[in-house]
Amino acid sequence: MNNENFELENMRQQMETLKKKLGQQEIVNDRIIRQSMKNTANKIMRRYYMIMAIAVLMIPYTYFVLVLGQGLSLAFWIATSIFMLICAGATYYNSLAVSNSNMMSKNMIEVGRKMARAKKFDANWLFFGIPAVICWLAWLTWEFYQKDAEAVRYMVYGIACGAVIGAIVGFKMHFKTQRQYQEIIEQIEDITADE
Repeated sequence: MNNENFELENMRQQMETLKKKLGQQEIVNDRIIRQSMKNTANKIMRRYYMIMAIAVLMIPYTYFVLVLGQGLSLAFWIATSIFMLICAGATYYNSLAVSNSNMMSKNMIEVGRKMARAKKFDANWLFFGIPAVICWLAWLTWEFYQKDAEAVRYMVYGIACGAVIGAIVGFKMHFKTQRQYQEIIEQIEDITADE
């Protein structure tokens, strides 16, 4: 009987040790996943900071190049500036969901909702951004046409090449951001599935 109690107690201690090790392993895995999510969120934020900086810097740049350098209308520059401010503002708004410095220590379900909303906002932005860019490019072409109808053909070639290159770079950045949002959401689903 004493031998059975000893074996039973030994098995209990082994089970406790195993439970502690599994608990520690879960904590380590949770920490690794949260760190990975934080790194991915930081990549998105760096991209957003770059977009906001470019949008703000385009305001004086377009004034010097398009108004002073090319003689385009002040109305076109004002519209361009408003568009750049809208872009910077929308990017800043969407960055608020990602930039929360302690978001990885918060409730993962709430963080997952924020990431899903930010991903959706980023995707829906194209419904405004693409038509706005097309209108802006058409207005830019019209501005050059009014200035010099003969040379506008060459300007259109340049504008078209710039638009294609800009679209390729823009869509590449967009899809990369969408993938990174999805990575964070999937990692959160992995964490919350165990809870």
